[in-house]
Amino acid sequence: MPIYEYQCDECGAEFEEIRSTTADAPPCPKCKSGKTRKLMSCCRYASGGGDAHAGRASAPAARSGCAGCSGGDCSSCG
Repeated sequence: MPIYEYQCDECGAEFEEIRSTTADAPPCPKCKSGKTRKLMSCCRYASGGGDAHAGRASAPAARSGCAGCSGGDCSSCG
């Protein structure tokens, strides 16, 4: 399930919740108000060996080794 960011219209607190895509906005954990709304969030992801924690993709792995692998890390590469 995705993590969504919410803001309370009563106290202004911002918080995150793991929710299904069809669930209603949760109450505020600080003031318990039901007047919360989902915020627009940025999405980060990494593919192809990128580093999601660094916020940018790292250089692609060197393409060497046998035809059975792409990085030269398997036991059949020599």
